[in-house]
Order: sequence, then C-alpha cells, then structure tokens
Amino acid sequence: MKITDIYGYSIEITDLQKAIEMAEFFKDCHHTPPHPTDKERQEYWQDMYEKLIKLKSKEIKPNEQPRG
Repeated sequence: MKITDIYGYSIEITDLQKAIEMAEFFKDCHHTPPHPTDKERQEYWQDMYEKLIKLKSKEIKPNEQPRG
C-alpha cells in the first residue's frame, strides 16, 4: 500500500496498524518549550493519520466488523 504525503512523496505502508499508531502519537507531539517547527510537524502527521484511517476504512468490507 502507498499513500502520498503533503509534500508529494509516495510513502509505502508495510504495516497499516503500526503506521496508524505511529501517526496518532506524532500528530500530537510537541516540544517544551515549543519549537518553531512543531506546528508544521503536527500538520504533517495529522494529514498522514487521516490518510491512514481512510485507507483502513477502505479495507473493511461493508458487512465486516473492524478488529480491535
């Protein structure tokens, strides 16, 4: 599976669940005190997270229940 990040790069996903977990963690990360790039990084990971969730929802068939 592949997705395209906000910079136009193609990212290969080999473990969808692990990728979702990683993106979910990083989308809310920030430095203390805040670093100038925190907002950009959070936007990147938020975008990745949304694309991964969308990809996962496409894998679930209408009459199939999502797993854990």
